[in-house]
Amino acid sequence: MDHFLYKDGQLHAEDVPIAEIAAEVGTPFYCYSTATLTRHYRLFDEALQGMDHLVCYAMKAASNQAILKTLAALGAGMDVVSGGEYARARAAGVPGDRIVFSGVGKTREEMQAALAGGIRQFNVESEPEMAALSAVASEMGTKAPITIRVNPDVDAKTHAKIATGKSENKFGIPISRAKEVYALAASLPGLDVVGIDVHIGSQITELEPYAQAYRKVAEVTEMLRAEGHDIRRLDLGGGLGIPYTRSNEAPPLPTEYGALIREELGHLGCEIEIEPGRLVAGNAGIMVSRVIYVKSGEGRDFLILDGAMNDLIRPAMYDAHHDIIPVMEPAAGVEQQPFDIVGPVCESGDTFAKQRLMPPLAEGDLVAFRSAGAYGAVMSSEYNTRPLIPEVLVNEHQFAVIRARPTFDEIINRDTIPAWL
Repeated sequence: MDHFLYKDGQLHAEDVPIAEIAAEVGTPFYCYSTATLTRHYRLFDEALQGMDHLVCYAMKAASNQAILKTLAALGAGMDVVSGGEYARARAAGVPGDRIVFSGVGKTREEMQAALAGGIRQFNVESEPEMAALSAVASEMGTKAPITIRVNPDVDAKTHAKIATGKSENKFGIPISRAKEVYALAASLPGLDVVGIDVHIGSQITELEPYAQAYRKVAEVTEMLRAEGHDIRRLDLGGGLGIPYTRSNEAPPLPTEYGALIREELGHLGCEIEIEPGRLVAGNAGIMVSRVIYVKSGEGRDFLILDGAMNDLIRPAMYDAHHDIIPVMEPAAGVEQQPFDIVGPVCESGDTFAKQRLMPPLAEGDLVAFRSAGAYGAVMSSEYNTRPLIPEVLVNEHQFAVIRARPTFDEIINRDTIPAWL
């Protein structure tokens, strides 16, 4: 469910007409709904009600500070994967004891910053990382709380570029080596081993891969406890998918996901952490673009938009589907025709959809890309010296620009010309 609906023939974000935002901020732009962000976070929180738990929003999905403050005010923790994301979370007012630090390549500088600023735990991914973190913590006269990420060798049945739980992926330690790696961690003076971490991928649309992974985690928990380790926290990652097209079967609901966690892991008495990102932010955002030209080609017609692959890269990178709808509601029964929907970047990869059925559109018309709230603005770039597009947050009848579009001068003046030129 989201809060982007047609009212009186126009697409609205909650109570604000999209065309009104476009007139004020220009196109293209991202637009997020406070009501949808709130609802989706609460679905996860309520799914684990009665269990000791923390929902840590995966910031990599959408990391604007206005989004972070919205979720933090509801009680969300944050899952960060870089020193920059850690700094963003702290700047948004998230306390260190509600931040978990994931990622395979944490630097010593990032470790120092998180230990100094406060951290709930590091999700450690390798033995070299453990050694480095122990050394950093010892030098600072403290201990770093850690979970160790185990790789369960489970096929999440998702796109190869966002699968993380198979044996050939770069993430975590083989689950078969958990006994020896946990023994090593316990021997290192700068570490406090608090639990186990697992994450098998993103855009997962069925529960069985989770069930397989969590059964293995339960077995490892009991084995490690028998070895004397105080396993009291289970970080179960995230990755639950969203429906990118309304014609597809809906992925499992957070309530079903929560029930699975209770069934497979509830008997262990551990604190549960989950790290949803896409399902919280994905359908809470749209990208709005304007038609520049309607072009007739050899055997096909094109809608050329002012939005491009640098603004929303998922279709180019993953062959991802986004529903694309006109901002002005089409009349009932209007005949549709196929278009290739493309942007202005000088690459054939700058294609959002091929032969997509659309109602008649003309130069200047607005269209909205649904389900663009996650891995949209955060993955954008200034390729072709195209400015990063604005982000807008709507709350009922009001809206605010939460990231402004930079000017060409602001972009160009970041460059430094050496004195010899």
